[in-house]
Amino acid sequence: MRKLIATLLALVMVLSVASFAMADEEPIVVTVFRGDPGDQPTSDNKIYKLIEEEFGITFEIEFLAGDLDETLGTKLIGEDYPDLFDGGNSAEKLINAGALINLLDYISEEKTPNLYNHIKDIKDDIVDAEGNLYIIPNYGITYNAQIQNACNGPAFFLQKQVLEWAGYPQVKTLNEYFDLIEKFIAANPVDENGNPYEGFAILCEGWRHFCLINPVQHLMGQPNEGEVFINRETAEVETFINKDYAKPYYKKLNEMFNKGLINKDTFVMNYDQYIAKLSSGTVLGMFDQTWDFGPATDALNAAKMYKNTYIALPLVYDESYGFGVISEQYLNGAVPNKDRGFGISVNCEYPERMINLFENLLSDKWQKILQWGIEGEDYSVVDGRMVMTREQYEQRSDASWKMANMATAIWESAPKKQGTQDDGNAWAPADQGEIYFELMNDYDKAFLAAYGYKKPADFFNAPCELAPWGEAWQIDKAPINDDYNDFLLIQDQELPKIIMSADDAEFEANWTAFVDRIAPSAAIHDEFMQAEVNKLIGK
Repeated sequence: MRKLIATLLALVMVLSVASFAMADEEPIVVTVFRGDPGDQPTSDNKIYKLIEEEFGITFEIEFLAGDLDETLGTKLIGEDYPDLFDGGNSAEKLINAGALINLLDYISEEKTPNLYNHIKDIKDDIVDAEGNLYIIPNYGITYNAQIQNACNGPAFFLQKQVLEWAGYPQVKTLNEYFDLIEKFIAANPVDENGNPYEGFAILCEGWRHFCLINPVQHLMGQPNEGEVFINRETAEVETFINKDYAKPYYKKLNEMFNKGLINKDTFVMNYDQYIAKLSSGTVLGMFDQTWDFGPATDALNAAKMYKNTYIALPLVYDESYGFGVISEQYLNGAVPNKDRGFGISVNCEYPERMINLFENLLSDKWQKILQWGIEGEDYSVVDGRMVMTREQYEQRSDASWKMANMATAIWESAPKKQGTQDDGNAWAPADQGEIYFELMNDYDKAFLAAYGYKKPADFFNAPCELAPWGEAWQIDKAPINDDYNDFLLIQDQELPKIIMSADDAEFEANWTAFVDRIAPSAAIHDEFMQAEVNKLIGK
């Protein structure tokens, strides 16, 4: 009898486990929010179809429409949380509101080896003070070797045709840059279609106002720390926007505005309008980060408007400004994109399944699918090297093709491998030497050859070693949230006014008013950031 009962209990347990396994594999619809604008993939997208076939998962994706902070605020108030929640550059709002689960509760060396190994070496840098991890960085975790073919972050950008027109000069300073733009527009006020050129655009919308705020640190020879200047020898921190070395930059912008090289509408345009302008080929220059205007680059390449694409330039102040000889240092060591990417919301009914999805998508098999596509269709392997034809590579810039053939919305926010594979192939097709150099369009090849360069990164000094504090823009400002928001708001309101000053007297008055108004919040920001950097370096 006991043996029969034991047998029946064992059978019940087997059936229960089998039932659970079957239930776990039932098709589900995963709701997704991306904190960036985007386009919906087609219903027959081949990569999403593969994910559905293997994991039983389809996605219902919501892209940002409107202001990020307002959108997130509405979702947080209503506890309207999708399963996968990407808060963009305001992800701290999600974390501080308790909207995301702690991922470390689900990650272990035994159960999720891909995720475990992905973060084990940087774990101390990405967990919070309580040891929680809510978002696995979507970028910046390098495997094997870091590849630096181009500047992927902040720089001053200039249309290649401007440098071609001028005979391919080396443009290294702020004055040289704007002098060249001014001369080009004087000689070429309109493009071949009669559309007027715009000298310099400034994106000021929402969190992307770094295009307005951040250039000063780079002009002074610093890598990207956000809104502070940090002495790399002493770790001394100072807010730079109200300092004497910030003033000349905005004075130069004021000069360009009064010469008609900066349009007034640049201060009120949204991101979509900005991308549309850049995609038209009529904007000659801007300060931005390469990834931020990727859609415009894709549009220009797809239209074969290669001369209108942009080259990144590492500008600094020249000696006439009185700051001595400045050596540029735009490129930094690999930086994990802390608190950026997908979190799993507390409303998600199947967090284990989401973790399992990320675990599997981090496999070599799926990383190749997500980054390269389907072998034999999107790329080939020749003598162990992954290669693409020119047609295969160029179609990746076509927005319509991408909507049907790439899982961009999921891949961009999910954990990913960067650098090189164990066999030496690059994880990103654009980093593969055979592709990057051999399939470069003829215009870009000739452009680089005119400078004696092989890649756009040759315009820059080599990346410096990442500082012990990482990059200070990653520091969570939640403890000084009200003062920090005031600090940013004052810049958003006052800097455009300063740039649009009618004359020198008005500029001086506006600058002085700005410095006085921002002083209290800047001092709080200064003190807080110094304390946080001290913690990070154990001081």
